Amino acid sequence: MQALFIGQTYIDVTFITDHMPTGDEKHVASAYAVSFGGNAVTAAFCCAKLGIVPDLIATMANDWLGRMFQDMTAKYGISIHPRKVNSSSLSFIMPKDGKRAIVRCRDDEHIHPFPMLNLKGCRALHVDGHQPDAAIHYAKLCRQDGILTSLDGGGLRTNTHELLEFIDVAIVAERLCEQMDKTPEAMLDYLKSRGCRIGGVTMGEKGLLWYDETGAVRRLPALPIPPERVIDTNGAGDVFHGAYVYSYLANPAKSWQEHFEFARAASTFKVQRLGNEAGLPTVADIEAIKREFQVHA
Repeated sequence: MQALFIGQTYIDVTFITDHMPTGDEKHVASAYAVSFGGNAVTAAFCCAKLGIVPDLIATMANDWLGRMFQDMTAKYGISIHPRKVNSSSLSFIMPKDGKRAIVRCRDDEHIHPFPMLNLKGCRALHVDGHQPDAAIHYAKLCRQDGILTSLDGGGLRTNTHELLEFIDVAIVAERLCEQMDKTPEAMLDYLKSRGCRIGGVTMGEKGLLWYDETGAVRRLPALPIPPERVIDTNGAGDVFHGAYVYSYLANPAKSWQEHFEFARAASTFKVQRLGNEAGLPTVADIEAIKREFQVHA
């Protein structure tokens, strides 16, 4: 095990349409994609695509969508440690004009306790707050063993405050700021107060506001991609997380500025493609993005 990711599994159905039918209407979408979904789950696939294959604790049901997800993990060589639920979770995603509307059907009623794994060799943990009992258990263990812990704070969970005590790198979304009634700057102060060594707030086209190990606040602007090239922003944050975890694992001597620049290029690749799987970059794709936008080492 090189890294462990913990999250909630979704199957994402993403489609582009210029009209949403109501009543007895019918309408044909112009394009669609079916892929794996979920914050930490998509991040795990991103890390695997880049070249370091993690283990994954994720929800799984004994139904045809669950078997579809097993096929997806097998394709990428991801070792999945399933946590059983009755029904697979689905997301219906409608990207439009740089935003995305989402309808979720979720089963997070776990039938069994989370699996107990041997962390020997593990160098990073990434969680998204789903499966809160598993997230806190492994975050504590990793903190004790000096293993890097990372959080995708996409929204407020039942144990977010407690979990942050054991997180080294906490990158949260503007949505969490809104839920906690904090400005992005106040959120950074809060993350510092919880002991997070690196903290940041992702703000879409406004980039990343973050602080480094010294506490110095920095801004990483988004790359200036033309709006007409933005097809699907869903999953861009998940790809960002998966890419910086990969960058840390592949090049631990590099600075977090460099890890986040790598991740920024990865998410820029993602927004130009429909669906999560199509939006997973290779290292060569990321280098091409950096060249196009003249991001220098």
